[in-house]
Amino acid sequence: MVKASYRTPILAFVAMIGIAATAAAQDLRRGIIIDDVKCEADATQSYALYVPSTYSHDRPWNLLIAFHPGARGRLIVEKYQAAAEQYGYIVAGSNTSRNGPWAVSMAAVRAVSADLGQRFSIDAQRIYLTGLSGGARVAMQVALGKTNNIAGVIASSAGYPDSQPRSNVPFAVFGTTGTEDFNYIEMRLLDRKLTSPHYLAVFDGGHTLPPDAVALEAIEWMELQAMKSGRRTRDEALIDRLLAKRQRRIAATTSPAETVHLLDALVADFKSLRDVTGEATRAKELAKQPEVKKALARERSDDDAEARLIGEVFDLEAGLGDDSRRRASLSALRDRLSKLSEKAAAADDSPERRQARRVLRAITSGAGERSQDREYRALLEQYGLRGR
Repeated sequence: MVKASYRTPILAFVAMIGIAATAAAQDLRRGIIIDDVKCEADATQSYALYVPSTYSHDRPWNLLIAFHPGARGRLIVEKYQAAAEQYGYIVAGSNTSRNGPWAVSMAAVRAVSADLGQRFSIDAQRIYLTGLSGGARVAMQVALGKTNNIAGVIASSAGYPDSQPRSNVPFAVFGTTGTEDFNYIEMRLLDRKLTSPHYLAVFDGGHTLPPDAVALEAIEWMELQAMKSGRRTRDEALIDRLLAKRQRRIAATTSPAETVHLLDALVADFKSLRDVTGEATRAKELAKQPEVKKALARERSDDDAEARLIGEVFDLEAGLGDDSRRRASLSALRDRLSKLSEKAAAADDSPERRQARRVLRAITSGAGERSQDREYRALLEQYGLRGR
């Protein structure tokens, strides 16, 4: 995880992008991914790049800048390549930003943004950021800068740099998380707290980039938000197509609780673009049904319980450093890890098994930084997922 203070000064990001590109863009091929574009002002900084095949300097283009926790820019550029071609986004993934010292990622942000601003014609109102895990925290930190005018962030498997939920941010947030992602609860709580435009896509999987279909959904959602905010001209045909896509998904859903969530999201996303009073009414009526109401309450309760469990384990870890508490803390940790391991090893998939796997991964992730206790480390080795 990238360590950063929320008070860390952030550069005037949009100012570095600029809108007047030079002829340098003519040296870069379009319609293919270029693995290693060296920044002209600093050759130690580079990024993977995709420029739509239809790119022309005659008009400003959308820009998506990406950050990978292992400095593997191409992986994220590949993920958004198809959506970028379809919707007209230049995508750049830093090859130097990585988990570790915050200064490294900030240097990459400065270099990549300045270089892109020199090479391409960029729409200053349509600049987006994305990242995976610690890279998502980099994206969020930049977007939170008071002088930055970021249109949106696609945050995969991590949220804010301080992990603390917020009720309102000045940019749209599309979050993604896997059902076995160790940051699943963080993303759920981020989604629950936010009241400004946001969406959370949950997919079957772990701590990873989303499936291609979700990546496309993220870009399409940003297009909707851009039309609602006035950052782009309304496209009535596109609105109708995306609305129909959502309606088909709702029709295919068999879970009443999930139907409520999807209806609520549709209403939030298409309000002011289309008449969604019917969907809003349906969502309210469905949520009042006793069984659906119980299911929705159970979801919230399960999320709270999972967050508490992780917090309790971290508190017990802290007790390992206190001689008067160490034995009791170690015994309690052994009990919790043993029970979680048993649930995680269940043969059949279930919400309980997924939760156990998420919690075990949350505990083992970064454990080396939290505790050096040898006996505890042995417990983690004994009860960890070990590749499951």
